[in-house]
Amino acid sequence: MHFLYPAFLFALVSLAIPVLIHLFNFRKYQKVYFSNVQFLKQISEQQSSRRNFKERLILATRLLALTSLVLAFARPYINNGHAINANTQQDISVFVDNSYSMQTLNSEGSLLDQAKQKAKEIASAYGINDRFQLLTQDFEGKHQRLLSRDEFNDAVDAVKISPQSRNLQQIINRQQSLLSMQANAVKSIYVISDFQKNISPIQALKTDIGTRINFVQLKASKLPNVAVDSVWLLSATHRPGESEKLVVRLHNYADAKAEKIPLKVLINKEQKALGSYTVNPRSAQNDTLSFSGLQAGWQQGKVTLQDNPVTFDNDFYFSFNVKQQMPVLLVDDGTANAYLKAVFAADKFFDVKDVPAGNVDYTGLSRYPLIVLSDIKAISAGLAQQLKSYVAKGGSLVVFPSIDAEVSSYSALLQPMNAPYPNKLQTEATKVSSINLQSPVFKNIFDSYPQNPDLPIIKKYYQLASSSNSQNLMSLPGNGPFLTENPSGKGKVYVSAIALSDDFSNLQRHALFLPVLFRIALLSGHDQPLFYTIGQNEAIEVPPIQTGEKQLLKLVKDSISIIPDVRQQEGSTLLYLSDEVQQTGTYNLQKQDSTVAVLAFNDSRSESDLTYLTPADLAKILPKSGSILQAGTGSLKNAVTDINIGLQLWKLCIILALIFLAVEILLVRYYKPDKQVVS
Repeated sequence: MHFLYPAFLFALVSLAIPVLIHLFNFRKYQKVYFSNVQFLKQISEQQSSRRNFKERLILATRLLALTSLVLAFARPYINNGHAINANTQQDISVFVDNSYSMQTLNSEGSLLDQAKQKAKEIASAYGINDRFQLLTQDFEGKHQRLLSRDEFNDAVDAVKISPQSRNLQQIINRQQSLLSMQANAVKSIYVISDFQKNISPIQALKTDIGTRINFVQLKASKLPNVAVDSVWLLSATHRPGESEKLVVRLHNYADAKAEKIPLKVLINKEQKALGSYTVNPRSAQNDTLSFSGLQAGWQQGKVTLQDNPVTFDNDFYFSFNVKQQMPVLLVDDGTANAYLKAVFAADKFFDVKDVPAGNVDYTGLSRYPLIVLSDIKAISAGLAQQLKSYVAKGGSLVVFPSIDAEVSSYSALLQPMNAPYPNKLQTEATKVSSINLQSPVFKNIFDSYPQNPDLPIIKKYYQLASSSNSQNLMSLPGNGPFLTENPSGKGKVYVSAIALSDDFSNLQRHALFLPVLFRIALLSGHDQPLFYTIGQNEAIEVPPIQTGEKQLLKLVKDSISIIPDVRQQEGSTLLYLSDEVQQTGTYNLQKQDSTVAVLAFNDSRSESDLTYLTPADLAKILPKSGSILQAGTGSLKNAVTDINIGLQLWKLCIILALIFLAVEILLVRYYKPDKQVVS
């Protein structure tokens, strides 16, 4: 047994006081005269021995009561191996989980309210001179300092639900980063959370030596939950008045089937589509909704479903731009290709610009979703480098070689993009043998595909070098490539084996030529993503925006105004928002008073899966020196104290002192050895 305050043991000297009182009893006796005491002698001796026995019992109870009281002040304890000297400075970091899942209710209210109460109970178990750090999912700068106990309690009261969601290793690292700067203090870490399975993989945490980690798991009720995980549009280019198809990914995170979940799509606050869906347990499914009637300009979309009681993931925001016209750049050797101009002139939606290869404005390439190269004998190294950068950022490039192409220059352009390139001119006549109906380029073009289709006839062609990443859109006999599609970076490269000349093929006069180029154009584009996720701190890339000293870019939503960090790069503008965006929804990116883009932000869906780690799972990731505290209805103060000190016995000493005092009272009041009858 050890003592927390051994100095109080000097008070055992006070045990001499009841002994002295017992030895020197200064009570005055009253004299009573008897004529003859012969008959009282034997009785007097008998009463004296009984009285002495009573006084010794009273003395013993007083000594034991006083000893127990002194020991209670000395705070005896049984060491558990982690005992801390009472005079040692302690620094304690407490993480209070304030993610969306902490809105869940149990019998004691919301988990966040319960977590805040447990944090205060932990603080109450420490001394008034100990210092505390409060940490939440927000990782705010103001939480990177140590507080007194009263300041800590005030900070805990101010904690609110946050859209952020960190993993457990990030949380521990953040706590250790502050505590590591405190040299001579004893360090302790507490994590108060519901411990969803998404918070950590089941593997041991990496922790600093000498820092004790304690988990406080709050018990949450199991609730059904269906969330909108993601959305995407099937068409890359959006035209006014045309039909749009939106794919919605629904995820059922519960163990029971979700029946008839109502869902609707709003565009610019107007309902455009409606549906009801059933999702199997622990599974996701994609559903397609169609809508039309859009005007040119930025569209603010929202998918919403009705799913109670978990509602924080019921809304999903997105935005896209419906363009009045689509710019297309045609690059040639100085003479415009009549077939290409005729194709794109057939639809006023395409805004075509034709430039010679030597006059291409490299800085403006990013504004064209589609660039078509044709009839260029030799591609310069500068143009090749700029086109590679253009495709990597999301642009689409179509390459038709010239009649007398220098294949080495085409190889220098296409080979770094892992695309097929013209290799050798083949002069034997042949015919296109098949087309890839599964490709998005040909999908839904034909109402019914004939058994013997009329396909382009070829007089001569360039043999294309094979590429592992290439897909044939149109094939020659023996599955040789005729028109290929190749993803490269964020964009795509389409390579033809023939020049657009009657000496090579009749493709440019064939009925397939126009729909193929239209589909490639409509599937092109490197518009910004439909949405961004709060908390990922990713750079947002938008088309180049020129700003001056007094022309700031800002994100505006209702009364919220955010000024991002803006960096210009070749062909685009990058926005860095850090953690400034905290609310979901659509934000207008404004330059002065004009809107240049609309950006949509959603919460991470990592909080949607309301399944939790078990105590056995927590034990696997917890270091050997750590512990798991049960967050029941009782206070954590005693459990924390036992961890810091050991099994404390001061309460037992107080109880023993009271028992001994009660025994003394009973002896004094009811034990009467002098009360005897003399016959």
